[in-house]
Amino acid sequence: MTAAQRRARPRVGPLAGRPGPAPEMDVDALLDDRGIGIIVCCGSGGVGKTTTSAALALRAAERGRRVVVLTIDPAKRLAQSMGIEQLDNTPRPVTGLRTNAKGNRKGGGLDAMMLDMKRTFDEVVESQAAPEKARQILENPFYIALSSSFSGTQEYMAMEKLGQIHADAQRDGSYDLIVVDTPPSRSALDFLDAPERLSSFLDGRFIRLLLTPAKGPARMMTAGLGIITGALNKILGTQVLRDMQTFVAAFDTLFGGFRQRAQKTFELLQADGTAFLVVAAPEPDALREAAYFVERLADDDMPLVGMIVNRASPVPRGTLSADEAMAAATRLRQRDPGSLTAGLLHLHADQSRIVEREEQLRARFAAAHPQVPTAVVPALPGDVHDLAGLRRVGELLAKS
Repeated sequence: MTAAQRRARPRVGPLAGRPGPAPEMDVDALLDDRGIGIIVCCGSGGVGKTTTSAALALRAAERGRRVVVLTIDPAKRLAQSMGIEQLDNTPRPVTGLRTNAKGNRKGGGLDAMMLDMKRTFDEVVESQAAPEKARQILENPFYIALSSSFSGTQEYMAMEKLGQIHADAQRDGSYDLIVVDTPPSRSALDFLDAPERLSSFLDGRFIRLLLTPAKGPARMMTAGLGIITGALNKILGTQVLRDMQTFVAAFDTLFGGFRQRAQKTFELLQADGTAFLVVAAPEPDALREAAYFVERLADDDMPLVGMIVNRASPVPRGTLSADEAMAAATRLRQRDPGSLTAGLLHLHADQSRIVEREEQLRARFAAAHPQVPTAVVPALPGDVHDLAGLRRVGELLAKS
């Protein structure tokens, strides 16, 4: 995929044009394109984003790229798959990459890391505040709660960490490709929405007005704030409100920086060097989420390069259709109720119908978004738990 092709981003969604088969995605061309520096795998939870991210990163490294993969995965499957005992906020080298003639790395390498949400927040505070003020913030109970569990913090910190890694790579040339596994969430749209919500909260005038003592002689303003403060004391408790006030006072000089960095990373995601891949499963809910995300990426001018459908049911062998297999099974069971062959024909029919249903779902998606290149990865017989499994997924992605 050339830079010119990336700039000519296809229209997606209802206005895409005439329905037709979706073009196939050339995964290896994407990985080999040195103009692509960031690949973001996004989608709803449980569709295989982590496995896909790791497989793409491994394949890119074995094709000569210097890659780091950033995962946000509570199950920590990535560390297990890559043979690393523990992933944390520091990139760790992955060993065991292919070096034979067929898979010569040509100078490529792979590091892996897992987002530590609180540690990333702490690093931002420590880099932006004087040591004493940083200590006050880091020890504040309200900050501890905010940095650990506030809605949107994980998504915001994923973007913070992406910005940090990209800046470091630009400075020292450590990586030429960053693969991002976005946070698992109920809605795939949270990755784009939550950072703005959190930065707006931290930079919000309402919080300053609410938690900062009124200035000037305006009695009505003072009285109004007193009523609000009294109500908050009853709801939250005096200590909680005091912790919030202390946090805001200490954090005051950092508010604007959060919004600026969020905007800078948002612009990085819109750049030609970034490629978004929507990951889905061949299920109605997952494809519905994928459709929403495709349309949202188009609305925000994000460079979508394709969709990956994971765990597609394998097509059963043979030429019998589902109806033919069921008819044959019925005839056999009439003669022999315990016929093993009839049971196998019944299984063949069930599998054929599952495949047909999944093909119909993908066709419906392609009709609505005909210019979104698609790769389909068949379901594997077992879980992916090592480099060989990730390598196999990468091969299937390239062949799809």
